[in-house]
Amino acid sequence: MSEKPVAIVTGGGRGIGAACCRALSGEGFLVGIHYRSSEEQAKAVLSEIGDGFLLQADLTDIDQVEVLVNKVKEKAGHVDVLVNNAGLSLNADIVSMKIEQFDAQRALLRGIWYLTKRIIRLFMLRQRAGRIINISSVVGHTGNAGQIPYTMEKAALDAFTKSLSKELAGRNILVNSVAPGFIETEMTQNLPEEVQKRILDNITLGRIGRPEEVAEVVAFLATRGSYISGSVIHVNGGLYGG
Repeated sequence: MSEKPVAIVTGGGRGIGAACCRALSGEGFLVGIHYRSSEEQAKAVLSEIGDGFLLQADLTDIDQVEVLVNKVKEKAGHVDVLVNNAGLSLNADIVSMKIEQFDAQRALLRGIWYLTKRIIRLFMLRQRAGRIINISSVVGHTGNAGQIPYTMEKAALDAFTKSLSKELAGRNILVNSVAPGFIETEMTQNLPEEVQKRILDNITLGRIGRPEEVAEVVAFLATRGSYISGSVIHVNGGLYGG
């Protein structure tokens, strides 16, 4: 049983997830770093923060989610914060996208729902305390051509946040979303220069955001923000006002 507060970050091996692991570690959490395939990156994050543990699982596989939850119970004994950051973006227009791609996107959302359900039931309800932070996206509000299943998933995460916060009313469990805009990650670095310029032209601050700037908001919701629940907090430099 860890004496420190415990945070679980899905997709914690890189990008925004890795930044969240660092920020939460800096706030004194024992951090469970989940990854699916980015083992080397996750190990590097663990080496950097020092106090944490690794959790490998494909969240689309419910049996693997159960193994993950059991490992959390064994390693930490409790969970104070769950950051649902893991994402998947399969891009194609509606005419060319295959049903298998659509199903893969939706399967991840099902896994996020199931993991959250298990964390709530096994830990947070018994503790009568907890914080759940869902990482959604600005495109869940604005839409984006060629990303219909992805934008549907992110919009669904925000709806999940609002509904779950109501279901947990009176349980001292806060549920919020953080919706990043155009953030400097592997995904955005691979965009054509003309696409990046078009996006930048619409950002009030005139620059791409950093993963750490999203993680700052996550850390705030994990440790402070005691009167915030059922909210979507946008972190996009003025790209979208909410």
